[in-house]
Amino acid sequence: MAISAASSPIYASRRRRNVITMGLAYAATVFGLSWLVIILAVLLWEGFSGLSVAVFTEMTPPPGSAGGLLNPIVGSLILTIIAVVIGTPIGILAGTYMAEYGRYDKLSSVVRFINDILLSAPSIVIGLFIYQIVVAPMGHFSAIAGAISLAVLVVPVVVRTTEDMLNLVPNSLREAGASLGMPRSLVIQRIGYRAARAGLLTGVLLAVARVSGETAPLLFTALNNQFWSLNLNAPISSLPTVIFQFALSPYKEWQQLAWTGALIITLAVLTLSVAARALAARGTTK
Repeated sequence: MAISAASSPIYASRRRRNVITMGLAYAATVFGLSWLVIILAVLLWEGFSGLSVAVFTEMTPPPGSAGGLLNPIVGSLILTIIAVVIGTPIGILAGTYMAEYGRYDKLSSVVRFINDILLSAPSIVIGLFIYQIVVAPMGHFSAIAGAISLAVLVVPVVVRTTEDMLNLVPNSLREAGASLGMPRSLVIQRIGYRAARAGLLTGVLLAVARVSGETAPLLFTALNNQFWSLNLNAPISSLPTVIFQFALSPYKEWQQLAWTGALIITLAVLTLSVAARALAARGTTK
């Protein structure tokens, strides 16, 4: 009499191993997410207690005094905007070349390999590099040096996203544009970019989220500034460096501002991540 599959010893052994593997996978997921929840809960608890209008309207205070984070917030916005303005065109052009012109060239393989290295490179290495080629020759720290270091971090994110999104555009759309006599550049601009615009914008948002909390490269380039300054040729304040400085201080007012600044950055990054996912989902449904 034949043995059914459900009663087979081999089936039972595989079923046990599957249950054990799934149980370990779920346990690892819960373990990792629990720490994330704990970190976010502590950040929300500590950060919201110091959140007020003064945080967005007053300057960073001297030791032992109350104040706000107006100058580091404005400084971070300036650095991020300049970094995106510098890094986004370079990243889009490089990604366009690899996806449209040199998809099968050896040069594209080299650029892709270097881009992957930059994606995983420690940001402190980027900061030291920009310090050597920008800060040292200038003889002083500056906002423009900090923006350049952040732009180097923006480029690989935009390159990878641009290449991937353009590769998803069907070749039939390109062929339709070419059949109408459009040059390749116009096919890319009016068909490729339009079809992939949601993905391209997603890459920019992810790059902004990537650089908005970076501290190490700014310590070697933009340094910090306790006062209000919009001079791009001088040190400028930024939220990551202020959080780093205030969190290590013995003053409770500074420590509270550090928690609040960390909360502001976290909420900004989460908002950008949600927006990027929404744009990506919107692009795939079209």
